[in-house]
Amino acid sequence: MTVHISSKHGALDDAEADAVRRLADTAAGADGVAPLGEQTLLDLTAPRAWHVLAHDEHGTPVGYAQLWPELGRRRTAELVVAPAARGTGVGTALMGAVMDLAGDAQALLWAHGTLPGATSLARHAGLAPVRELWRMALDLDAWASGATGSGPTGGDDRRGLGLRAFRPDRDEHAWLAANAAAFAAHPEQGRMTLADLRAREAEPWFDPAGLLLAERDDALVGFVWTKLVGAVGEIYTVGVVPRAQGTGLGRALTVAGLDHLRRRGAHRAELFTDADNAPAVHLYESLGFVVDRTDTQYATAG
Repeated sequence: MTVHISSKHGALDDAEADAVRRLADTAAGADGVAPLGEQTLLDLTAPRAWHVLAHDEHGTPVGYAQLWPELGRRRTAELVVAPAARGTGVGTALMGAVMDLAGDAQALLWAHGTLPGATSLARHAGLAPVRELWRMALDLDAWASGATGSGPTGGDDRRGLGLRAFRPDRDEHAWLAANAAAFAAHPEQGRMTLADLRAREAEPWFDPAGLLLAERDDALVGFVWTKLVGAVGEIYTVGVVPRAQGTGLGRALTVAGLDHLRRRGAHRAELFTDADNAPAVHLYESLGFVVDRTDTQYATAG
């Protein structure tokens, strides 16, 4: 197969973005795991990312890669290769283009599901595993009945806590400040911008009632953001500002989020956490969550 590689900075046009989404959907159907994360899909039409597109000799899209903006001399990438084009050099060509665009920055690659093909590609490019992200899952029906050993009231201490829904066009800046404080050390979450938040508010799944803000003495001290797609709910993120950490608020917010999802009709709950975040893993395991997928990030030496 003859592969033609092109790169572009800034938003893809509608036809290009739709082609990438179809490519990602085809790969997800073949692999059982989505190859591109939410931020990557949102950035298809955002001005800040680099895009690398691969076409065959007939002009058919056979691969795509995205390189995120630089963060502290680090550039993160994701890529997808059409199932029918695998083993033909498309992945190697995409990875080579990404490495060239990264320049002197450390290049990182996410492999969702840690599939053998992605692992082989990363290692062939000289990247080594540096981070694991776990998807953890919970049977909400069993949790609600207490079969997991920690039902809806387990550890849910809301004394002195006011919990209310997010108000669009009023709470954005307060939420961004709390999120930045809660995730100051996180490589992605703590750097969310107003544009990032607005993009999520525009998504079909967004529901202000599912973003619960915790206040004490009229100050925002934490939040739990939930996401519901069909019968699968997600604890999208839980954040607690530094002055309220270690008080049990993280557990109370997680329980509140699970209860919200269950009342909305979800039967399964999912969340993502770094494998080495021991306090978070311990909390989620105590609620009955189990690991059901591992994403791996690979990086060049740097």
